[in-house]
Amino acid sequence: MAASRFIKCVTVGDGADYVPTVFDNFSANVVVDGSTVNLGLWDTAGQEDYNRLRPLSYRGADVFILAFSLISKASYENISKKWIPELRHYAPGVPVILVGTKLDLRDDKQFFIDHPGAVPITSAQGEELKKLIGAPAYIECSSKTQQNVKAVFDAAIKVVLQPPKQKKKKKRKGQKACTIL
Repeated sequence: MAASRFIKCVTVGDGADYVPTVFDNFSANVVVDGSTVNLGLWDTAGQEDYNRLRPLSYRGADVFILAFSLISKASYENISKKWIPELRHYAPGVPVILVGTKLDLRDDKQFFIDHPGAVPITSAQGEELKKLIGAPAYIECSSKTQQNVKAVFDAAIKVVLQPPKQKKKKKRKGQKACTIL
């Protein structure tokens, strides 16, 4: 069997309502499109307390999973306000998979009755944000129901193994290239 390729995948996004570890690491062999990959998952803490430590985990990242909550407007807004600037600063050029989490709660009427300030984020808003930040993929998932969770990691692996082709900038006719010797 051929040696598997190692892919470092770092998850980032606003912190959840649980007692966090500073960094959680997990590694597993995964088969995607016939290729065996050793996926190293680095789950960073999104809490403000770890702002200075978190970027240390970005070094050597092959792909980021950038997550926001589908039931939090603030989490959605922080993607472009906080997370993209941070990732572009510390890890320019590394692809980002945009992920909307808590899909199971978006259509849960009782949740919104119990949380009157919560605002659901639509699929269209997620797609719009994907275009805005230049992400190759946007996936909505639920860790509670496991809906689309595998798709998130498959997309992260595929974007590393088969990077999207960059659009070539067309040179205008009659425009000469500048060469400095």
